[in-house]
Amino acid sequence: MDKTIIEEIIVVEGKDDTKRIQEVVEADTIETIGSAINDEILAQIQHAQEIRGVIVFTDPDFAGEKIRKIIMEAVPDAKHAFLPRAQAQGKKKHRSLGVEHASDTAIIEALERVVTPIDAQTTQAAISRQELMALGLLAGSGSKERREKIGDELRIGYTNGKQLQKRLTMFRITKEELLAALEKVEEKI
Repeated sequence: MDKTIIEEIIVVEGKDDTKRIQEVVEADTIETIGSAINDEILAQIQHAQEIRGVIVFTDPDFAGEKIRKIIMEAVPDAKHAFLPRAQAQGKKKHRSLGVEHASDTAIIEALERVVTPIDAQTTQAAISRQELMALGLLAGSGSKERREKIGDELRIGYTNGKQLQKRLTMFRITKEELLAALEKVEEKI
């Protein structure tokens, strides 16, 4: 079977991620060397964005989200691929999370569902904090679990309470899309 060719350069955390991505698709990568991302690597990512575009594909953990935020500040128009935490778990005892642990199908699905953020400061928030609270996504019992499941369903990654509204706006998620995703999540709980 021919591998899918990815035009954009995929930004990953390390060598294991590069190896895994290249087993599944034809793609070039830039490695951030984990959370040690520096100005030289950021400049390389900015240049890649200008020439071919980039897809940020970091692990669905704290370090991966930290790297994603750093890149988003430097390259706000970069595309993003998200891997649900359940699809990124290692088989070993301590179960690290990472792109390198994902199945071929999970990687392909994440790359097919790439999203491009918009500048959150130039748009009005479509969904208010009060609405998010009323939906059980901010504060209160079970909100963290709901946010994690919503992040997986919408492919925007896990967010804390403060990040959720910003991420929904950045990825142009409408109230209707959020409600539909929440309905799917509630069915699974």
